[in-house]
Amino acid sequence: MKPTLTLIIALVLSAGAHASEVYRTKDAKGQLVYTDKPVTLPAEKLDVKSASTDTVEVQKRQEDQMKRYSEGEQSRSEAAAKAADARKAGELSATDRAKRCQDARDRYQAYMNSRRLYEPGASEGERRYLSDAEIDAARETAKKTMDEFCSGN
Repeated sequence: MKPTLTLIIALVLSAGAHASEVYRTKDAKGQLVYTDKPVTLPAEKLDVKSASTDTVEVQKRQEDQMKRYSEGEQSRSEAAAKAADARKAGELSATDRAKRCQDARDRYQAYMNSRRLYEPGASEGERRYLSDAEIDAARETAKKTMDEFCSGN
């Protein structure tokens, strides 16, 4: 008898918790008020449906959302790293271009200031001096190289 009585009391209490009524009324200022015990009449009874929350489903949705956030964050960090690498490569190539430009200028100045130019020979210390036509051609080539490397600087 005692277990049956306990079961009936539990059912009555749980039924009361799920079957509460909700009313919508207006207060003295005309604002809407939602309550379970209306103070003023007329009060409109609302049909509110409630359901219990499935905690397993909520947790699964939250884990899925966090996974999407983490994937998005990872892709953003990868994109930022690629952008940083591209900037660094651009800076390196700009530095490299500046160095090549300076080297080409130095070589051109050396060719222009030299009276005689030579090529190294087969053995150490051996030289072959260039003719006037070859010197002019070497200076012209140095000028073209300098113009190519220094264009835009």
